[in-house]
Amino acid sequence: MTIEELTVELPAPKPLSLAACALFLDLDGTLAPIAARPQDVHPDPRRTGLLEQLAEALEGRLAVVTGRTLADADRILEGRVKAVAAVHGLIRRDAAGRLHESKPHPQLLTAAEAFRRFAARDSGLIVEEKGLSVALHFRLARHCADAARACARRLAAETGLKLQDGDMVEELRTPGPSKADSVRAFMAEAPFRGATPLFLGDDATDEDGFAAARELGGAGILVGAPRPTRARYRIPDVEATLDWLEAPL
Repeated sequence: MTIEELTVELPAPKPLSLAACALFLDLDGTLAPIAARPQDVHPDPRRTGLLEQLAEALEGRLAVVTGRTLADADRILEGRVKAVAAVHGLIRRDAAGRLHESKPHPQLLTAAEAFRRFAARDSGLIVEEKGLSVALHFRLARHCADAARACARRLAAETGLKLQDGDMVEELRTPGPSKADSVRAFMAEAPFRGATPLFLGDDATDEDGFAAARELGGAGILVGAPRPTRARYRIPDVEATLDWLEAPL
């Protein structure tokens, strides 16, 4: 079944039960509001305290699965989540603290330079280099959106890098593990093994995470406005997501 065939009229999830679930949480747009610039997202006392409580109540069955770098995720979450999949799954730190990391694609430097040349046309364009990927943000230069997407598509075809579409961002990443692969890997390991996975995310980059959770007997939960999705449930925004996560604690 394709995304386009799935209904966008999703119900709210039932109250969260922590007894047998494993939580997989996107960061931007799910745990933190989307910011104009990536560097504008900072630690938040409510979020930090919530994650501490969830990690304890779930006995470690908590992972953040994000497009951010591992260092950036740890900065924003103040190191409270041990299991993190970063750069869309290309880096994964498991619950035991072991790192699983892909090797960078040799064309990343070429793509980054091309993105920097493109970004020189407008001060609202931001290039973010992540080691295993490079992203072109155009939230502050929306009039450049079509040209930015065309630039990213051309570079993907020329370099062999994988194009990752996002919310006002185009990213070229090293081919390799995805968010779905990260969910599957976590679920094959302690303490996640045998639990029911719930994946919360807001963006197109989270769709394969929704699919993996469903494949493993759980569900995806879309955060944000209705849209075609593989998620089974929907929560309207970040604030409502935090409320839902806090309720059973």
